[in-house]
Amino acid sequence: MVIGKRYYWVLQILGWSAFFFWHLFLAWSLDKMNDPQERIIMIQRMASFSILGLILSHLLRIAILKTKVLSLKVSKQIALLLLYTLITSFVCGIIEWVVLKKLELLHKSELGILNKSLLLLLLNNAFSWFFYFLIWSSVYFGYHYITKAQQEQIDNLILKSHIKELELKTIKTHINPHFIFNALNGIRAMVDEDPQRARRAITELSNILRSSINLDKSETIALSDELNIVKDYLALEQMRFESRLQVSFNIEEETLYQQIPPMMLQMLVENAIKHGISHEVNGGIVKLTSTVKNGLLELIVENTGQLKATPPDSGFGIKSIRERLSLVYGDNATFEIKQAAPHIVEAKLQLPLTL
Repeated sequence: MVIGKRYYWVLQILGWSAFFFWHLFLAWSLDKMNDPQERIIMIQRMASFSILGLILSHLLRIAILKTKVLSLKVSKQIALLLLYTLITSFVCGIIEWVVLKKLELLHKSELGILNKSLLLLLLNNAFSWFFYFLIWSSVYFGYHYITKAQQEQIDNLILKSHIKELELKTIKTHINPHFIFNALNGIRAMVDEDPQRARRAITELSNILRSSINLDKSETIALSDELNIVKDYLALEQMRFESRLQVSFNIEEETLYQQIPPMMLQMLVENAIKHGISHEVNGGIVKLTSTVKNGLLELIVENTGQLKATPPDSGFGIKSIRERLSLVYGDNATFEIKQAAPHIVEAKLQLPLTL
């Protein structure tokens, strides 16, 4: 996260100005400001230090941004932070010596060190600057982590908002008026002929509608709960298609408690009947399979029928499934629909295991 330019420069100027006045205060408290000549030299030195620190710290920031240090792993960030700070300190130490020598602002003690060894003087200057730049880098990275954490919280809230919005759209498409109309007509026809079956059908329809209404309360539900909704839906559809609709389940026990997005499997089953079985004169079969394969939960819905000439992703239902998978699982889940055999369409979901 890059600090905004305006606030960055405000903080830079305030920080190095504080550096300037703090050192002047230390010099005054140590009685180094009593002599007028010494006072001028001290002010000039502190001003050059502050300006040099401002320029070199900005160059350090440019190096951090250009090499994208903030996007690396924490261990690499720390290593590069120390390396860049060390290099900047040595460069600053050399420039400081050149500037002070040019302006004749070196102290007697520094001249004594210089007479013995230029390298020793540069190392002494670099050590002092390393301490200051390390504080600067720590503040800069600390600000980065705070803003990054805040941004992640905002992104998570936005993500959850998108998931809820998409789920609400799914609810609207799920409560198909034609399906409800057909179910109610079937129930009405059975009221006199088979009252017990009619009562059971009302319960099944009620369960589906209740599940749709409660959909926005959770991002995932257990596969066993989703299967209960699917079974109620299939029971109502069998009432309409009678012998034209055959149902088969091949559910592994270990998959029943795995978490999946609600109504997603039901949508695939509804899609299989709407675009498959309903177009077959002799009807067909809908087969549901759940298994654990290659460390993933694999859900397969097969139905008798033919894929249409239009792309399988063109319908809202299929698009909705892909969008929900992307929002909930990122790149860790896959979905495909294909013509698995001459008269069999297969829709397959692969989701991360949750237990």
